[in-house]
Amino acid sequence: MFDARLRPLIDPPLNAIGRALARAGISANQVTLAGLVVGLGGAVAIAERQFWLALALVILSRLLDGLDGAVARARGKSDFGGYLDIVCDFTFYVAVPVGFGFADPANLPFALVLVACFTVTGISFLAFAVLAAQRGLETTAHGEKSFFYNSGLAEGGETIAFFLAMCLWPGGFRLLAAMFTVLCVLTVVQRSLAARHVLKGGH
Repeated sequence: MFDARLRPLIDPPLNAIGRALARAGISANQVTLAGLVVGLGGAVAIAERQFWLALALVILSRLLDGLDGAVARARGKSDFGGYLDIVCDFTFYVAVPVGFGFADPANLPFALVLVACFTVTGISFLAFAVLAAQRGLETTAHGEKSFFYNSGLAEGGETIAFFLAMCLWPGGFRLLAAMFTVLCVLTVVQRSLAARHVLKGGH
């Protein structure tokens, strides 16, 4: 929901750092994988109830996630880079609630439901992107991307905000997970209605 509004603020500094990394010979895919490793480290820290360490690792992971696109813009984008980025993103999104499920057995039902909602939200996002590509639809609302980014209530910015809140208030995980689950469901409904409007004319 806020991602497109944040792009003009965060892109200039990220692009400057991305150009420096590119000049140093670092590839976008290396940054993407580094972000995933750090993010998974954050999930492990959550499982070990090291929430302040998890907070720092989640922030660093998402900084690297923003930098990989900046490096790609400096060195040249690739389809595989776009694929790797989205796979690593959703791996991280799933890992964090799983970590909270391991941290406290009482969290487990809420973590499972949230993971399920992430899965359906991701499917709605990727299915729209595939069909939009077939129709030649493009958007730059979220910056230059490898495929169509359909906006929704629950995007990357909202996801990270909830993850940070969970690390800062681990005792509130169940409430925060329930709130974000509702947001994910509304996002799927929103994207489905948008798909019906934009992609109408099929069966």
